[in-house]
Amino acid sequence: MKFEHVGMIGYGEVGKIFTAGLKDKVAGVSAWDLIFDVPALRDAQRAHAAQAGVAACASMAALCERADLIISAVTASSTLAVAQAAAAHIRPGAVFLDLNSASPGTKQQAAALIDPVGGHYVEAGVMTSVPPYGIRVPMLLGGARAAELAGVLAAWGMDAKAVSDKLGVASAIKMCRSVMIKGLEALVIESYTTARAYGVEDHVLPTLAETFPSIDWQKQGAYFFSRVVQHGQRRAEEMREAANTVREAGPGFDPFMAAAIAGKQQWVADQARAGVFAGIGKDARWQDYADRLLAAKPKASS
Repeated sequence: MKFEHVGMIGYGEVGKIFTAGLKDKVAGVSAWDLIFDVPALRDAQRAHAAQAGVAACASMAALCERADLIISAVTASSTLAVAQAAAAHIRPGAVFLDLNSASPGTKQQAAALIDPVGGHYVEAGVMTSVPPYGIRVPMLLGGARAAELAGVLAAWGMDAKAVSDKLGVASAIKMCRSVMIKGLEALVIESYTTARAYGVEDHVLPTLAETFPSIDWQKQGAYFFSRVVQHGQRRAEEMREAANTVREAGPGFDPFMAAAIAGKQQWVADQARAGVFAGIGKDARWQDYADRLLAAKPKASS
């Protein structure tokens, strides 16, 4: 397995990081994103791609025409739509690496679109936040070509490990972890903001530190708030896929927690979209975020 050209579907945070990290590994790197056609945003995004040495494609067809390794990094809700669009144009023998946070069932449906037209679908479970690691972010791969692809990516300096030749295993690992991690984010936001409203945070956080002394609850709280404020919509979509993962585990196994986590993540995303956190700096304390949420509460009628 050898690749000459990498095509990135999605030029958001992950897409930018991966294309920057991979452009020196192959002969060429290109990207396609719906944002390239949004009048208010396309010029800045295309300029960013050009400066980064990434060819901004005009369409999915143009990207698939040149790429022998296609990487999909979009929101969870777009996983199937992107696979379907790529299936119409993917070159025979090209590998389609799906980084998206989707359930095992969704990944299997995506593979059923790519494989019959001659592509090779490989699922990836990205196991932690990408920015601190770049292309070395730990990834678990699954599918018939997972082991072969893992060898290529490892040679590029990436931390990719094949866990199964069966589709769904890697995504199941990722989704079960997400219930915990995104759940902690949601719990911290709800607990800390409520504690702030009652003026009891200086009592609550020390009790957490006593129970879990290895965690800096002030620092971790600020990080959780900032990530959800920045990426709440993406996290909410991921948690809806996590809820699907729970449902796919068997009849009668209801995703009470995953659904609630999705709701909290979506609520924060909606607050961010409404401008509640406008002007908060990247090094803000968790209290700064909590105060904005409390200030945005509707006032009770007298």
